[in-house]
Amino acid sequence: MARTITTAANCLLLLLTLCPQVVGADDAVDIGTRRELFVDGRLIDQLKEARLTLHAPQPREISVKFDQPWEGLYSGYTTILKAGDVFRLYYRGMPAARHALDTEVTCVAESKGGIHWTKPKLGLFEVQGTKDNNVVLARHRGCHNFAPFVDTNPDAPADQRYKALGGTGAPGLIAFVSPDGIRWTELQKEPVITKGAFDSQNNAFWSDSEQQYVCYFRVFRDGTRWIARTTSTDFINWTDPVDLELDGKPRQHLYTNQIHPYIRAPHIYLGLPTRFFPGRRVVTEEEAQQIGTPTKWNYANDCTDILLCSARGGSEMKRTFLEAFIRPGLDLRNWTSRANYAARGIVETGPNELSLYIKHNSGYPTVHLRRYTLRPDGFVSVRGPYSGGELITKPLTFSGSRLTVNYATSAAGSLRVELQTPDGQPIEGFALADCQEIIGDRIDDTVRWKGVEDVTQLAGKPVRLRFVLSDADLYSIRFAE
Repeated sequence: MARTITTAANCLLLLLTLCPQVVGADDAVDIGTRRELFVDGRLIDQLKEARLTLHAPQPREISVKFDQPWEGLYSGYTTILKAGDVFRLYYRGMPAARHALDTEVTCVAESKGGIHWTKPKLGLFEVQGTKDNNVVLARHRGCHNFAPFVDTNPDAPADQRYKALGGTGAPGLIAFVSPDGIRWTELQKEPVITKGAFDSQNNAFWSDSEQQYVCYFRVFRDGTRWIARTTSTDFINWTDPVDLELDGKPRQHLYTNQIHPYIRAPHIYLGLPTRFFPGRRVVTEEEAQQIGTPTKWNYANDCTDILLCSARGGSEMKRTFLEAFIRPGLDLRNWTSRANYAARGIVETGPNELSLYIKHNSGYPTVHLRRYTLRPDGFVSVRGPYSGGELITKPLTFSGSRLTVNYATSAAGSLRVELQTPDGQPIEGFALADCQEIIGDRIDDTVRWKGVEDVTQLAGKPVRLRFVLSDADLYSIRFAE
């Protein structure tokens, strides 16, 4: 189910200049062979009767219940990653509303397919009188918000294949390393990042596109929870933090950011920040008593939802939509504080399926992690109505040999593509009339003009793409080899 939403971003795009400007290759956007999504306006010059559409992921089964004695009501700050053929889920276990070394632990669950999960009995730490548990870190302040990742830096030592950050407030974030993602040690005793609030999940990763480590973490600005960024070449020495841009949007409490490279287009970082509304109450006193709302930490008086954001490096952050990506829904236990938190990580659980995971019911005995699904690249589409709509890109250059599209049409709908010169003139052989009508629902389909798919002759030259859509959605494009 899609929610078609006209936003200020759409209005701005509609008001862009109607007269294409002549540009050279140096001024064009170079996309090489990278897959490009429409989560931001990076490639968009004009939208005519078409609009950007936000697509809500669909709720599926409950993946993990935080039902062990060392897990409990306040479990959270979840990370999902894939190591080889195994998915791993890391999360904080916290059975009581108390931040303490004897309360918070870091746990792990494992899955072959990202759907059915088990909790391995690791025997590493004794917690609540037993080593028969899935705890990978205990009695360390890093357990509060331990956030691991698989280090894809080709120069990373084998015994540091996994890295993580954890810790709260002063003195700062501690760096951890592991050869297997199970046995963790401190990289050094001293904190590696010290300028920030750090009281929620702080997400680091190796960026192939930037060729450095990047960390997105919590700060407070004007009394509001916000996001800053710092970078490092060695995971020890980090640059001075830079706040992410507002991008013309209001500052809102973003409790966690969950920003991470998108697996199918890692030069684009996608985030699922929890948007926090302190003092915005939904449940009545009677309802709070009925569902057993916790009395600590102002649970009944706050609510949350989840946004979609994107970035491509630097201080950039795009909130193309201020409408919620995931709403709290019908369950009243998701309308109290800290109830809707996305796990960091969006993973492929099938050839036509992305999975993301959301913690619900925080503070209740029913606290759990639920899986949500989405088509690949299906976060935002350019949608054309039945009467027809158009997308015209900015001038761009590419280095592939064929144009592939991720799209869906109705049985009556269609999609056609025209390749243009930078000044908007159809290129001979690639005009709209030459394009074979594209109908159906495919993740990766090749565009053809009178049976010809080879566009090598245009590689490296600035071109515009004109998409004409009728009752159709375009999710992503790529010039493939």
